[in-house]
Amino acid sequence: MNRVKIGVVTTSDRAAAGVYVDEGTPEVVGVLRELLLTPFEAVARLVPDERALIEQRLIELVDVDGCCLVVTTGGTGPALRDVTVEATLAVGHKPLPGFGEQMRAVSLAKVPTAILSRQEATVRFRSDGSGCLIVNLPGSIKAIRECLLAVMPAIPYCIDLVGGPFLETRDDVVRTFRPQKKK
Repeated sequence: MNRVKIGVVTTSDRAAAGVYVDEGTPEVVGVLRELLLTPFEAVARLVPDERALIEQRLIELVDVDGCCLVVTTGGTGPALRDVTVEATLAVGHKPLPGFGEQMRAVSLAKVPTAILSRQEATVRFRSDGSGCLIVNLPGSIKAIRECLLAVMPAIPYCIDLVGGPFLETRDDVVRTFRPQKKK
């Protein structure tokens, strides 16, 4: 059996240039390991805030590396160089606005500036018809955890629906929702 692959893309000009240490990637991977019971291989990419590079990395993680889920962090604000959302939507085939709505709702309960965040999610399909869910998280370390907890109940079922592997969550941390099959 092939090991499940999950991509993590951190977009940051300064971290990519070595000005400071990338804290986003280890936080995303750590939270995913806490939430998922299914073992996975994290395929991480650190890129500057350059739309073409972000698009290229997302396409590689889905089409070449075969990730079933790609989580991004950073580049979701209103600043000119915040282009992760545009890159994500450019390479995706089916936007899923409910993910962004849920993440903003959870964040807004904690900080009024959450309305400035532009998180999105989309599905990118490969040539074989299977898909990968791409989810944009904010760059804030604290918000990474909050937002992943908010949307994780829907992630495994979404991956089921697009032909990906069966992911199980740790029910004591977060419970996956899958509709009951009618008998």
